[in-house]
Order: sequence, then C-alpha cells, then structure tokens
Amino acid sequence: MLRAGLGLGLAAVRGVLEQVLAGTYPVTPTEAEWLARRLRAAGVDAALGAGV
Repeated sequence: MLRAGLGLGLAAVRGVLEQVLAGTYPVTPTEAEWLARRLRAAGVDAALGAGV
C-alpha cells in the first residue's frame, strides 16, 4: 500500500515505514489521516497519535 501510494520501491518504503513508526516522518495531519484510513481498510489497527 505504501509503495503504491507513495510511488516508491520496496527498499525506500522500508525506510519510510521505519520513520513513520518512529514518529520522525514529516507528514501533514491530512496525510496522516489518509494513511491511517488506508491501513484500517487493509485490516491494520491504525490511529493518529497526539502531535499529528
């Protein structure tokens, strides 16, 4: 999903995912909500934390 949504290769997506999980990926609240919705649609329990 991240690969298609961001247009990145597998290696690049792994780096982005690490940043997202660490809370260091620069993202707007709108982008964060989009990602959370896509993850929930894929069956992943995703929620926005404080600071987004």
